[in-house]
Amino acid sequence: MMLLLQLILAHLVGDFLLQPYSWVKEKESKKLASNKLYFHVGIHLLLNFLFLWNLKLWYVPLTIAVTHLTIDAWKLSFQNEKNRRLLFFLDQLFHFSIIFGLYFLIERENIHFNLSPILLCYLTGAFFLTMPASIMIKTLISIYKPNTEIEKDESLENAGKYIGILERLLVFVFIASQHWEGVGFLIAAKSIFRFSDLTESKDRKLTEYILIGTLLSFGLAIVVALLCNYSLSYL
Repeated sequence: MMLLLQLILAHLVGDFLLQPYSWVKEKESKKLASNKLYFHVGIHLLLNFLFLWNLKLWYVPLTIAVTHLTIDAWKLSFQNEKNRRLLFFLDQLFHFSIIFGLYFLIERENIHFNLSPILLCYLTGAFFLTMPASIMIKTLISIYKPNTEIEKDESLENAGKYIGILERLLVFVFIASQHWEGVGFLIAAKSIFRFSDLTESKDRKLTEYILIGTLLSFGLAIVVALLCNYSLSYL
């Protein structure tokens, strides 16, 4: 399980934290001719070596790098405006399939790790609920474009993204520490603060858009926290 968590964390850091949006746009425009594609794969190779820190597993980072390049190249070659959302999730599905496949292939080897399994488990879960979860939720509900009367200059830049990250982390902490009542308090507090904005906007689509995003955000945080609590019994 430790090996799996390290590989997952390395993937999340490489794909969501250390890949600027400008790199994504350049890869989409230049496709296989983009040098950012190969920089991105190189970062994944380096991250997996650093996170594993075990030369006996040298073939794991190499396999992940080669397959990552293959999957990304496939995605860039076939991606267009109509299938962008679908290919995003297929891309992640293929990457995680490779990670799980490698884990099940080598899990029987006698490998020792010096990291705390509890710390690694909660760290991986918490990090997933930051930028990776934000991008996934945004991509998932990107087909909805509500017309809102609330001007952009009336809201802080990227405020919605950081509010979502904070609420997911708080839900994660509440459930990990077995304080479910905190989740109910958080939902009530957000509902009160959001009520005036939704009333002023008089936009039903905006209300539904925010509701979908909020439910996805809370639901994802709850599932990840429960998975972490459950996984600790196997660590």
